Amino acid sequence: MNDKHKENICADLCKRILNSVADGVFTVDNDLKITFFNRSAEKITGIIEKNAIGKKCYEVFKTDICKSKCALKQSIETGSDMVTQRVNIINSKGIAIPISVSTSVLLDYDGIVVGGVQTFRDISTIETLRKEISKQYMFEDIISKNYKIQQILATLPDISESASTVLIEGPSGSGKELFAKAIHKLSKRKGEFIALNCAALPDTLLESELFGYKEGAFTGAKKDKPGRFALAEQGTIFLDEIGDISPALQLRLLRVLQEMEYEPLGGMVTVKADVRVVAATNKCLKDLVAEGLFRDDLFFRLNVIKIPLPPLCQHKEDIPLLVDHFILKFNKLKQKSIELVSPDVLNLLMKYDYPGNIRELENIIEYAFVLCHGWQIELHHLPLELLESMKEKTSENKESTPLASAEEHAIIDALNNFGGRRSPTAQFLGIEKSTLWRKMKKFGIKFPAKGMSNPE
Repeated sequence: MNDKHKENICADLCKRILNSVADGVFTVDNDLKITFFNRSAEKITGIIEKNAIGKKCYEVFKTDICKSKCALKQSIETGSDMVTQRVNIINSKGIAIPISVSTSVLLDYDGIVVGGVQTFRDISTIETLRKEISKQYMFEDIISKNYKIQQILATLPDISESASTVLIEGPSGSGKELFAKAIHKLSKRKGEFIALNCAALPDTLLESELFGYKEGAFTGAKKDKPGRFALAEQGTIFLDEIGDISPALQLRLLRVLQEMEYEPLGGMVTVKADVRVVAATNKCLKDLVAEGLFRDDLFFRLNVIKIPLPPLCQHKEDIPLLVDHFILKFNKLKQKSIELVSPDVLNLLMKYDYPGNIRELENIIEYAFVLCHGWQIELHHLPLELLESMKEKTSENKESTPLASAEEHAIIDALNNFGGRRSPTAQFLGIEKSTLWRKMKKFGIKFPAKGMSNPE
């Protein structure tokens, strides 16, 4: 068997192998003319091999990078591989299809460049699946598959139909305004949704912002100005950070909620209000009432329907959904084609505790969009302070072994059994009281609980 015959057998075997793979594969010569086109390439593009062979690859694929940043051309010119770049191609029916491409240079037996090879994968099914999953857990603009949040979402249509005041409690960045907007949208009220952050303004300005003022009410009041209640007429007013308003303004707001009427600053005529009030706070208003910092009568007026929102660290199962949502959002805003985050990034994001909650996660993804110029967000695209904090946390948790975890739980169980008293707990565990104290400090165990006396 001569060398030529061996080469033909080898080439035929390669074609058989490449025709059996699920990814599209084609090769080109140095002039970018197609020399091989496998069956999966035919299936994805809708173009049969004989109509592709001999044509320039950009005549067949018509991708959004063909003329400017052709990955295959770059590989041939530089000798470097291009891995999983996301592009759109136009198939035989004129439909845009998202694909991920990888390219490499082709060398002959002497190491001379004779062309290039490109593999590509149709990712439209993946994109559709991701969008369908997002829709399944999307209510208005709220995305969650958490059981408790799903229970809240199930009640929103009924809440929206009523005119009752709603109080949304949750930490900053947990999405309180999104829930308020959803309530307004579902209510089908004719007026606008008007939002005001009560913590952002001093009392004097806040009062005029809420109720408006008449010409001459104070120096500089040269003409009438409607307040937020007037702007929200027949609609919804969202009062964010309601726990930060002063006692004097609490009294004025109480009257509005009781009588549904108010007077603009400098006005002599009482104005009737047809406004749905949705208030929100990152504090516990009940605790503020107990401390004498918030009027109990106003609290009861606001607390007709209460919606408690958990921090993101308590529904981390939503993080992948939220990440996908923010990627889609910033792709539209920044005209990019980022597909996803790497497994390492997702793993880190799932471990982080998010003191800034959902808003912080959104900021992290937006930051990554600035640095990422490929199709996938990697660890080095994330904010440095996030990476540093997770590095420190990993270092601190080096002792978090199964043995240490078992020891921690044994101490907690014993403290619970003895009402937080350290002496009998130490005796039960067979250790000195000072040793128990050191271990409690090590594991961050805090006893006695609030209100418990005599920890000994």
